[in-house]
Amino acid sequence: MIPASQQLETYLEHFSQFERAAVGRDLAWLRALRENGFRRFCEVGFPTLRDEDWRFTNVSAIAETPFRIPRAGAQVSSRDLDPWRIAHPAGELVFFNGRFVPELSSRNLPPGAEAGSLAARLTTDSPSVEAHLGAYLSIERDAFSALNTAFAEDGAYVRIPRGTVVDRPIHLLFVSAGSGAPAMTNPRNLILAEEESQAAIIEDYISLDEDVAFCNTATEFVVGDNATVSHYMLERENRQAFNVSTLRIQQGRNANVASHSLLVGGALVRNNVHPVLAGEGGECLINGLFLGTDRQHLDNYMLVEHAKPHCGSRQFYNGILDGHAHGVFHGRIIVHKDAQKTDAKQTNRNLLLSDDAQIDTKPQLEIYADDVKCTHGATIGQIEEDALFYLRSRGLDEAAARKLLLLAFASECLERMREEPVRRYVEGLINDRLFQAARPRERHAQAAAAETGRRWEETQ
Repeated sequence: MIPASQQLETYLEHFSQFERAAVGRDLAWLRALRENGFRRFCEVGFPTLRDEDWRFTNVSAIAETPFRIPRAGAQVSSRDLDPWRIAHPAGELVFFNGRFVPELSSRNLPPGAEAGSLAARLTTDSPSVEAHLGAYLSIERDAFSALNTAFAEDGAYVRIPRGTVVDRPIHLLFVSAGSGAPAMTNPRNLILAEEESQAAIIEDYISLDEDVAFCNTATEFVVGDNATVSHYMLERENRQAFNVSTLRIQQGRNANVASHSLLVGGALVRNNVHPVLAGEGGECLINGLFLGTDRQHLDNYMLVEHAKPHCGSRQFYNGILDGHAHGVFHGRIIVHKDAQKTDAKQTNRNLLLSDDAQIDTKPQLEIYADDVKCTHGATIGQIEEDALFYLRSRGLDEAAARKLLLLAFASECLERMREEPVRRYVEGLINDRLFQAARPRERHAQAAAAETGRRWEETQ
């Protein structure tokens, strides 16, 4: 185990090198923001199981890995990205090892709309960034957000002007590959959807090889009055990857926001979603699906704050876990004193496909108003044998019957996705994963053979 003091010395060295060469180092406000983030990270260090918000997730594998900041210069080609692209987006921004790649990116946006590199924006128009960057994300409550703020330099900058409708999704593709040693990136995204605008944003995380990588992302999403927006988080990195993402949403009056997550990759994944309904009449949907197998650890932490009256929120998260996978759903709704007439619901449903799969679920309500309607609940179960028998009696083999039942369970989340191109794309990703999960005999035989081989090797 690496001592905590040595961990901090390593990060201090990285931060000192970063500060000397970082974009925007001459901007006093940005320099102060980064220094405050690093100061807070040094004060608290990485979270432990003693921290209530992290009681189900051990991040020692991240804390003890000697990550480095990847240097510029690694190459990725358009052909490498072809299998990961989404058809006909309004814009596609490609980030390779945390840095924007303009020659692989494309934009076909309505007049006035912007999508590009945050680093470039800092060099050309920093006042527009200064007004929002760091204004919403809390470095005090989350060490990973503090770490991201310390190393904030590049990521996506998206602005949808007032009244503008972007009728196709904007795809933000974050690619990791070719570092040769454990690498850490800290993408920082700033998305501004102004009054009465409409848009859909996709954050997509992929790996092109099997290298160990740690992606620590923070996204501040500012949604103006009467705007209607959707955000999609797709995590499908390799099984050596660590991914911690934080989505902080600030909603205006009568704003309608939908947050969708699909977690299928990574070794250890933490998905933080934190909307604040800061304007009266706002609506927020938090919808997600996580599919884990082998020894994946997939943690979903939802914190919904109702700050104004007459707002509604809905949380629906489904998990399907196989092998030795460990899933977490930690959902918390806070209804502040002034948020009368709040209507909030929180539901977590889980299927365990093996005896070794594990789920920790903790729905919570924290209510300080007296005229509200709030409910929460969680269920854990297995595939129903009666339903499986019924389908097999109609001529389906076991694998096909299992896949059909799993797809029905997963489709509850798909049906809540309004944007049809994205829904079709996500459905294809889910189909591939469920096909693997639906072949029990072959899967269990392979797992048993692998376990037998491992034990045999241990005796030699």
